[in-house]
Amino acid sequence: MTGGPGGGPATVIPARCRGAGRDRGAVLVEFAGLFPLILVMMAAIWQCVLIGYAFSRAANAADVGARAGAAASSGAESACVAAATDDLPGGWDAEVSCPLEGNVRTARVELRVPAIFPGGLNLPLTVSGTAGAAEEG
Repeated sequence: MTGGPGGGPATVIPARCRGAGRDRGAVLVEFAGLFPLILVMMAAIWQCVLIGYAFSRAANAADVGARAGAAASSGAESACVAAATDDLPGGWDAEVSCPLEGNVRTARVELRVPAIFPGGLNLPLTVSGTAGAAEEG
């Protein structure tokens, strides 16, 4: 071994002690850097869940509307539209049509997909649900 600084004896530092304290706070820095990415990923996953939920809501509203329109004795189209609209939770923007095709009352619900939460902005994406029920009258 060579001498230390100033010509004195060399000091041997164990490998496990070299750099001790130099990586202090590294986990916090890494977490702070990744946290925005984690938030974006969570928002993207939530938006995908919301799109799937919109398909489910549109199909269910169309089914409810078609059954109500088929069972109505008078004003079947307005009963269909009212039932389909009432079935949707508040904040969802939808267009409902209920034409009579032969002896089948068909309900079509076009639902605009909200961005992040219903009642705010809507994505430029529309999902639709269609259902039919035979006229009972």
